[in-house]
Amino acid sequence: METVNPEQLANEGQADYSKGEYLSAAKLYKAAADSYESSGDEILAAEMANNSSVAFLRGGDSQSALEIVRGTDELFEKHGELLKQAMALGNQAAALEGLKQQDEALESYTKSAELLSTIGEFELRAYVQQSVSAMKLRKGQYLEAYMTMRDGISKIDKLNFKQKILKSLIDLPFKFLK
Repeated sequence: METVNPEQLANEGQADYSKGEYLSAAKLYKAAADSYESSGDEILAAEMANNSSVAFLRGGDSQSALEIVRGTDELFEKHGELLKQAMALGNQAAALEGLKQQDEALESYTKSAELLSTIGEFELRAYVQQSVSAMKLRKGQYLEAYMTMRDGISKIDKLNFKQKILKSLIDLPFKFLK
């Protein structure tokens, strides 16, 4: 019986993802996750599960994305992989958001943002905060959305061009209050 090479599956998944063949990539990443898991490497299995989740999301299958990523945050936490845990929580939140489970999505995004702040990953945290802000906007919580976005971008040391423009727009109302 031929052994499945999880690294080869992951590489094929990455190639399909790069070509925009997201559902194919998701299935390849899932096969890589299963293979890593059967060989006892639960960290790489969880990483591949997260890759699969992202690919399923890009392919429009939020339910499969959620199913495959559930529990990976706890596994990463168990191994002290806080960045990976935060990213897994963000992936879960995105899948929940895609399934219109707004309250659960907001809770996962918030946990992700808190973890990212704890480990000093402010750029990734700002990305998560953008998602939270967009959700709050859709709920009509305009002030909360504004404050969330302002908080997210305020902690980034070196802003890229787009972030600089966004920050200047966010700070504009405060200039009139002085």
